[in-house]
Amino acid sequence: MKKIVVLEPGYEHYQEEIKVLAAFNPEFIVVPKSASQEERAKALLQADALMIREAPLPLEYIALLDKCQAIVRYGVGVDNVDLAAAKEKGIYVANVPDYGSEDVAEHALALLLAATRRITSRNTQVHAGQWNIGQAEPMYRLSGKVLGIVGFGRIARCLAAKASGIGFSRMLVCDPLLNDADAMAAGVEKVTLEQLCQQADLISLHVPLSEKTRHLIGAEQLALMKPTTIVVNTSRGGLIDENALYQALIENRLFAAGLDVFEQEPVRQDHPLLTLPNVICTDHTAWFTEESVTELQRKAAQEVLRIFEGNKPLNWVNP
Repeated sequence: MKKIVVLEPGYEHYQEEIKVLAAFNPEFIVVPKSASQEERAKALLQADALMIREAPLPLEYIALLDKCQAIVRYGVGVDNVDLAAAKEKGIYVANVPDYGSEDVAEHALALLLAATRRITSRNTQVHAGQWNIGQAEPMYRLSGKVLGIVGFGRIARCLAAKASGIGFSRMLVCDPLLNDADAMAAGVEKVTLEQLCQQADLISLHVPLSEKTRHLIGAEQLALMKPTTIVVNTSRGGLIDENALYQALIENRLFAAGLDVFEQEPVRQDHPLLTLPNVICTDHTAWFTEESVTELQRKAAQEVLRIFEGNKPLNWVNP
């Protein structure tokens, strides 16, 4: 029997994982967010594998993983895991980078469309009895505009493919790993971040969070943007300096923002950005569809299975 510890937030059930790991007769120990330090420590000491989503995994937790072979992140970002500590402990850390690309891209596009057409504020206004609002609030046609994409991994490429039918005049991409041949094949133009901020009418962020990318979009970058620009973030909240974004929005130096992620989550209820009608917020849910959850749980369990079978994980992030 192998004991699999899950630090919540997690999922409604773990039948997909149990099915994948059936050969090892898995016992799942789910640790709720409300667990005491003692309860959490007891579970970690038993873990043959640890599976997490956004739960933090600092050095003091990893120090308790005396028999653990694997830490698997449900999802892409591993900024919540002390990778160096896990490596020193001899524990494989893996993630699942190839799930939900279609879902996140669709959510990013939905935020872009909703912000452009003022869907959420118009819905509120009509529910409140208003009508013929029309020219009281400006809207701008998407066809002929310029889409800017920061990062060009799986999700960003899905977004570009979906956006190609809208009629954008250009699609700009800022990604140091993108070469000219790949850019041409994808129908995009490779530019610098400065050029993208200056020229794009809609900007969507698709890069991982690191010390290098933290506040990638700050006061300097926001100052380069047009007052009609819309910024969407479905990646990591720390990519944007939220104070600078708030200032740009209240000073009408930016048209709108669509945010699925925040620097601190859950976002606090008194966050200034939540007071603005031109900020559309969702609860870090871009990844979610019924199909993506099943895919994610299955692929995460398959990484645990590879390690239990004596193999290296497919998506090993702390070599």
